[in-house]
Amino acid sequence: MTHPTLYHIPVCPFCQRLDILLTLKGRRHEVDFQVIDITQPRPDWLLYKTGGTTALPVLETADGHIIKESLVILQYLEDIYPERPVAQRDPYRRAVENMLTRMDGDFFSHGYGWLMNQDPARRDALREGMLKQYAQLNDFLLKHAPVGPFLFGEFGWAETVFTPFFQRFWFLAYYEDFDLPDDARYARVRQWSDACVAHPAAQQTSLEEIVKLYYDYSKGAGNGALLPGRSKSSMVLEPDWRSRPWPPKNKYEYSATDAELGL
Repeated sequence: MTHPTLYHIPVCPFCQRLDILLTLKGRRHEVDFQVIDITQPRPDWLLYKTGGTTALPVLETADGHIIKESLVILQYLEDIYPERPVAQRDPYRRAVENMLTRMDGDFFSHGYGWLMNQDPARRDALREGMLKQYAQLNDFLLKHAPVGPFLFGEFGWAETVFTPFFQRFWFLAYYEDFDLPDDARYARVRQWSDACVAHPAAQQTSLEEIVKLYYDYSKGAGNGALLPGRSKSSMVLEPDWRSRPWPPKNKYEYSATDAELGL
């Protein structure tokens, strides 16, 4: 093996982080990306490499070692490709960067939890919870980077970590009619997220791809699970998402068939 191999799911936000980092460094061609179909059981050869774990992404180094967890892989790639540093080198700035990126877990969990919610009565509470997550990011940015748009002058480590979530949460706009209110409480985080999703290094996906592939998540079925009455997951690799119709937006009162989803 001459290059590291990344076993990944193309639409996965944790996998996209690695793609963004390598793109920023101009090193994407030095890592072999191998797509894994999330709608099928993990192949035995992959389970052997990972010791039985199924979570992706997984990086196999050039000398055959296995590295798991996206932030750990991200740091490994930062270390083996030190040219064009993405992480801050100043210790205090790096600490600030790390404090911000540690906020990703609650942000991610709340957004996906709202998408997968099937109880209309919980929508208002989930909306308020999502606004609270954005408000916390807004407060952090106002304290450490009030001018912006990025945390430290240019698209860097924190942006690499959060941008895939900003893009995935396009599904909240589509399925839940969610948008940040146009007021000062969210102005700084809106500036940040808008600059992040527009950055040239972060164009691996689109609103259309996310909305179509994440339809089953909006119905409460994640990770390639099948919904009742369905024979294919919206996460299948074929047919290509570009050939499929847009899914119905009303996730609470209607469930689309395979045929209606172009599957």
